[in-house]
Amino acid sequence: MASPQDPLGGASTGRALRVETHGLDVIEDTERRGTPRTLFWPWFGANVSVLGLSYGAFAFGFGISFRQALAAGVLGIVVSFLLCGFIAVAGKRGSAPTMVLSRAAYGVRGNRLPSVVSWMLTVGWETVLTALATMATATVFSRLGWGGGTSTEVLGLLVVAGLTVAGGVMGFDLIMRLQTWITLVTGVLTIVYVALVADRIDWSAVGAVPAGSTQEFIGALVFMMTGFGLGWVNAAADYSRYLPRSSSSRGVIGWTTFGASLAPLVLLVFGLLLAGSSEDLSKAVAADPIGALTTILPTWFLVPFAVVAVLGLVGGAVLDIYSSGLALLSAGLRVPRYLAALVDGVLMIAGAVYIVFFADDFLGQFMGFLTTLGVPIAAWAGVMLADLALRRRDYDEADLYRPHGRYGDVPLLPLCLTLAATAVGWGLVTNTAANWLTWQGYLLEPFGLGGRTGAWAYANLGVLVALALGFLGTLLLGRGRVRDQENRAPSPTPDGEPQHA
Repeated sequence: MASPQDPLGGASTGRALRVETHGLDVIEDTERRGTPRTLFWPWFGANVSVLGLSYGAFAFGFGISFRQALAAGVLGIVVSFLLCGFIAVAGKRGSAPTMVLSRAAYGVRGNRLPSVVSWMLTVGWETVLTALATMATATVFSRLGWGGGTSTEVLGLLVVAGLTVAGGVMGFDLIMRLQTWITLVTGVLTIVYVALVADRIDWSAVGAVPAGSTQEFIGALVFMMTGFGLGWVNAAADYSRYLPRSSSSRGVIGWTTFGASLAPLVLLVFGLLLAGSSEDLSKAVAADPIGALTTILPTWFLVPFAVVAVLGLVGGAVLDIYSSGLALLSAGLRVPRYLAALVDGVLMIAGAVYIVFFADDFLGQFMGFLTTLGVPIAAWAGVMLADLALRRRDYDEADLYRPHGRYGDVPLLPLCLTLAATAVGWGLVTNTAANWLTWQGYLLEPFGLGGRTGAWAYANLGVLVALALGFLGTLLLGRGRVRDQENRAPSPTPDGEPQHA
């Protein structure tokens, strides 16, 4: 069993850190190491952020009770991360990044469409996490009387962005080591935070929060799914690809799901109790999701809180920038992986500057971002999950890089299915809080769901519908294509290691 100090099962002990040279290429058997339980560390470290506490306030924003919010949170977190676990199995079966393995379903060049969407989603998430860490730092410094103005925000942004970009550029080895220490430090400090503010819980106030409708419950459930697992599903195989082929598929699914879900579940429960106890705190979280949590802390714990907040958010941002670089390569950019990560880092900083210094309504834009990109990612996940379920053999790795190989170049079925599922999905979600997304929801009236102001307007059914359409459509229409692919003789091993399509 790998120890926390050596998450790679001994393979990294005594070895100097170096920039990872792997890009889209297949990981050779000699470099594959560890066991499924090593997946616990990166997934836990990426999701132990105190942002999980803020989701309690977000859930109550849908107008539901504590029990409804708890059910929506538990279901949304576990089910969405279970999808990540299933797709992580493709990593150990195919030895390549998630958005390369997706070529088996979408074709070598046809896969560039979901790769672009995946890139946008991961860049967006790393931007949001960086902005949150910056705002939290400024809030803490302000409470301590050490500043807290623009100069503090600039300094915080530079530190957070520096840590994130460094991790993304260095790659897998540093990320695995970094996530282990982030897990240990943030885990301990988060427990201390919970202990310090536990007396703020008003059980009678929590129990008095009125229940909401079925539609409001579904809206909270979908928001939890998009905020957690569906935000990671397009990167789920990026770390399992380093495991030996003989690794247990059940172990990969279980450790991915457990590692990713554990911290969010605990934090959500406590976040619900805090938000349900104080309406003022719940409203403050919408404006500054991390910084608002400092208002109920004793002064002496503000610096440790800043550490846990920044490290937790950096842990998620590092995984995002690593996967966004891989997605950018899969979309067609022909540069080394570390340069792709650097490009994404520049975009991340620019986006964080906008959120920190110019955006007036964080939560509205955040929810709009999640649901808008959550629809095509859900459609892609449905196609990918069904394609994976239909396969009885491992991937032909060489043909993942050949436009004229068994997986094809630009197959129409998966692309048309994804576009159709996305179009239907966008027609069944609304984003009135983000004024640039008010065009969505165009199918709510034709489908008899009350239009953009009816009871179903905020249920965001489009995410679930896109996932179901992608999955069922591929199961029904893609079986023959997968069988034809698997009936072909194995490809000869190509000379060298392919880097790009």
